[in-house]
Amino acid sequence: MNKTPIEVGNSQALYQRAKQLIPGGTQLLSKRPEMFLPDLWPAYYSEAKGCKVTDLDGKEYIDVGLMGVGTNLLGFCDEDVDNAVIKAVRQGTNTTLNSPEEVELAELMLDLHPWAEMVRYTRTGGEAMAVAVRIARASTGKDKVMFCGYHGWHDWYISSNLADDKLGDGHLIPGLEPNGVPRALLNSSIPFTYNDVQDFADKIEKHGKDMAAVVMESVRNFEPNADFFAAVRAETTKRGIILIVDEITAGFRMNIGGAHLRYNLEPDIAVFGKAFSNGYPMAAIIGKKQFMEAAQTSFISSLFWTERIGLAATLATIKKMQKVDSPARVIAVGEEVQAGWKKISASTGVDFKVLGFPAISAMGISHPKVLAYKTYYIQEMLKRGYLATIAFYASCAHEGYVPDYLRHTEEIFGEIGELMKSDADPASFLQGPQCHAGFARLT
Repeated sequence: MNKTPIEVGNSQALYQRAKQLIPGGTQLLSKRPEMFLPDLWPAYYSEAKGCKVTDLDGKEYIDVGLMGVGTNLLGFCDEDVDNAVIKAVRQGTNTTLNSPEEVELAELMLDLHPWAEMVRYTRTGGEAMAVAVRIARASTGKDKVMFCGYHGWHDWYISSNLADDKLGDGHLIPGLEPNGVPRALLNSSIPFTYNDVQDFADKIEKHGKDMAAVVMESVRNFEPNADFFAAVRAETTKRGIILIVDEITAGFRMNIGGAHLRYNLEPDIAVFGKAFSNGYPMAAIIGKKQFMEAAQTSFISSLFWTERIGLAATLATIKKMQKVDSPARVIAVGEEVQAGWKKISASTGVDFKVLGFPAISAMGISHPKVLAYKTYYIQEMLKRGYLATIAFYASCAHEGYVPDYLRHTEEIFGEIGELMKSDADPASFLQGPQCHAGFARLT
């Protein structure tokens, strides 16, 4: 085992300062260093290109983890996308008039999704989901929402974590605290389980008459059962409930457009973000005209939804994806990783499940000391020059890097296997505290 200590540099020092100035240290839970390697993770970057990231001390790492939390399918700093953005900046990003790219992107999104007829834009996924739910409520005149999956931080979603007894708040989805969410929203959002037709049927029967929308991710950790999508679509259509598909994570990874197209699911509204703009702030809500026009009956408006950069980046990204067939390339990288993980589990004796579809994979490790072992893996990969975790967001930029990544991963999991056999305390092999647990996904 490599006992070489990890040097604490300028990046971690700056993070210690940030925690005094910024609540939580960062703006995104998924980027907090405590989620990876507390006190040692290189919290800040100076530049990035492809799948390589350089920290504030000039150390270069290969990102084989989150790749900008799923935003960079083409790789960091893609030249074609960046050139489109630079052109937009030089032409002016925000004026009294509107950007014509709004119309061009709308036409492109609707060409990719023939079932849809109208488009609205925001700049983040969470607010796009809030807009979609607002439109559904405005269109139906009803308040309640049923959902499965993760859909952001806004009140409509986090209200599901309110309990009848305040002591129970936050227990439904551990890690997503509903403090500050009005208790008047209690029971306005009802969770159900992905792929569980009976659970869906029971809850739609109980709450259907008050239901504005059913919200779900198209796919995440498991492939959808055909009967599940069929049941959801049939019931929502019969009851006049709007079906909203959240494509923020899955969209544009397995195909150009929403993953729902692969499963022959026709929603009423679909929401996009993350990968379709390759790292630039952008999100879109597309849908059928009869529902989308309800946006005009509610006040849904924001200045920076009109800026030009996100529009230009998204147009360039989608066109580049089409040109290079990014879905096929990303899937091939992900399949290589998943196959390697399965071999590593078998060869090292560390039992874990390979979760997710190839474009986004995760190791499902069931062990009482999973956080300590996860931290050890991240620690040892960092020493080898990798930003790694037990998830892998595949990108075109990873092509050619997978064999070495898997070789190092196998070495470290071999060490973890020996630790498990010896019953040694894995925390004693850590150079700092163990990583924090993230929020639990409610699927």
